[in-house]
Amino acid sequence: MKLGLALPFTHAFSMPQYLALVAQAEAVGYDTLWTGEVGGGDAITTMAVLASHTTRVNIASGILPVQTRTPIVLGMTAASLGHMAPGRIRLGLGVSSPIIVGQWNGLPYERPLEQLREAVQIIRAVLTGEKVNFEGKFYRIRNFRLLQPPPPKPVPIYLGALGPRMLQLAGEIADGVLLNWIPPEAVPQSLRQIEIGAKRAGRNVADLEIAAFIRTLVTDDPAPARAWLARDITGYVIVDPYARFFAGCGFGAEVEAVNDAWKAGDRAGAVRQISERFLDGLGVVGPAEFCRQRLAEFAKAGLTQPVVIPFSADSDPKPTVARTLQAVAA
Repeated sequence: MKLGLALPFTHAFSMPQYLALVAQAEAVGYDTLWTGEVGGGDAITTMAVLASHTTRVNIASGILPVQTRTPIVLGMTAASLGHMAPGRIRLGLGVSSPIIVGQWNGLPYERPLEQLREAVQIIRAVLTGEKVNFEGKFYRIRNFRLLQPPPPKPVPIYLGALGPRMLQLAGEIADGVLLNWIPPEAVPQSLRQIEIGAKRAGRNVADLEIAAFIRTLVTDDPAPARAWLARDITGYVIVDPYARFFAGCGFGAEVEAVNDAWKAGDRAGAVRQISERFLDGLGVVGPAEFCRQRLAEFAKAGLTQPVVIPFSADSDPKPTVARTLQAVAA
């Protein structure tokens, strides 16, 4: 199986330390390095750093909201990165959330799937190098054309997807799909939705990359890591789209209990409602061999690229992250 690694640049690492991790990841054979906009960090800046300090590994954004950058800007970004690292750039796009789009950026969050469809169409047109004219509900483009040639190799577009409509859209228009917080047992039901969209467009789902973020920690002392993971999961369970998704994955009782405690103001009690089976489904925590076997189960469920998100419950995450990325790639 191909193995991805989520490696955003954060304040926990100096630039030399970060670049050492990048070199380690490329040396041990990861297929793709993913970076998102985590903790205020900008994904495009990080992708440019990755492109200039690697020679083989693919580089993907996971995920850029289409609302916070125009399709023309995203197209130019993809073109520039595509020249820096020909054939190695994957543009991961999504619709984010009303909080990030509306509260943080002061932009409208309306009919996001329709907006995403239009944005992808425009970005693909930009990347051809031809003149772009577009008249849609969200975008009106007149006579834009790249002043440089298009990238020498195509830039695939991936969509971050959770619910059925987004999964179907990804199957219809994207080159790949990025899932998140999903147990292996639920991968087939997501694949069925992707396949619906692919068939609608006369495409074969087997031609798409199916990736998923998987929180992973190699450790012989799992208790602190599982406590950290429970807190992280809680922050998603209280968000309606994820609550519906988790319930559909078979964790309905936990979702209800977490939200009841949260609404009552009992934050610690909400975290305690994250059951052991919930943790087992969404996280990979334990000795190296266990983690490798569990990641292989995700691949058997239908992922073409499990994407390891190495996390740490320690105050200094550097040793844990380095150990995890090395051990699971073995």
